[in-house]
Amino acid sequence: MMWAGGLPGLPMNGFKDHIVILCADIGGSYIDFAVADGAHQLSSRRRRPTPVGSMADFASTLAELAAPYDRGLPLHVAIAGVCDPQTGHTRSANIPCVNDRPLRDALMARLGRPVVIGNDAHCFALAEAMQGAGVGHRIVFGVILGTGVGGGLVIDGRAIVGVGGLAGEWGHGPFIAESADPGAVPALPCQCGQRGCLDTIGGARGIERLYQFFTGRGSDSQAILSDWEAGMDHPRHTMAMWLDRMSAGLAGIVNVTGATIVPVGGGLANRPRLLAALDAAVTSRVLRPGTSPIVVPGYLPADSGLVGASWLTGGPR
Repeated sequence: MMWAGGLPGLPMNGFKDHIVILCADIGGSYIDFAVADGAHQLSSRRRRPTPVGSMADFASTLAELAAPYDRGLPLHVAIAGVCDPQTGHTRSANIPCVNDRPLRDALMARLGRPVVIGNDAHCFALAEAMQGAGVGHRIVFGVILGTGVGGGLVIDGRAIVGVGGLAGEWGHGPFIAESADPGAVPALPCQCGQRGCLDTIGGARGIERLYQFFTGRGSDSQAILSDWEAGMDHPRHTMAMWLDRMSAGLAGIVNVTGATIVPVGGGLANRPRLLAALDAAVTSRVLRPGTSPIVVPGYLPADSGLVGASWLTGGPR
């Protein structure tokens, strides 16, 4: 059997309608496993706890899930971590057993089958580009607004991975300036080592940090958003500042990449009024005129890791 581009990935067109791909979406708590057919439809879904402390147990769990299937079938993996396409090494904050290991090679040796690995945010963007909100768009920038901020860029159906596997990381960089103005967004320290990253304010924990900074009170992000949606005064400044900085970052992404759609996944994607406000702010700031929404909820939030993994092609770009 021939593989596209000579690399483990999708089969050539003459075979694809009869081939399945094994898919795994791996997070810090669970491994979701499924089979994708030639149309990238999922079946035979199963879930196992993720063995985060032992590489041997991690590989054995995937081997057990894949064991019933022919060894000629590839395993495509979406993982919550950064995958360096040059070295094959992976780093994950929530799955320490894979850190600084050539994970793809290790899994190929243990499973005896082709393996392709992609970052989960890249897989989200790929799923939305190929089967979700981005269908019909050449350039799609997928955004994760969950605990933190993530992203992935897809051009002509191919996820752009970049050097070190770090393309799409729009949450990092000193976007927020230091200011003595108590009403300004604070330049908070980020886990990446910089200050003023959008990741420090952008996700659910970021909204909570902003609210604490501006009001001196602690609160859960869902409560803050519910009160803001209800028109209450106390979260108004927090959310105005959040929308200002996040829309500035996303408008820059749209202007640089030419993305015509920005599907959003993660927990904050479940707040339609928040996304509508973010879209209005982004649309007002991009150079390209237009009336169609840019920032939209993803269509495949529950399946994006598995679906996106099924579309991976294996070659770095």
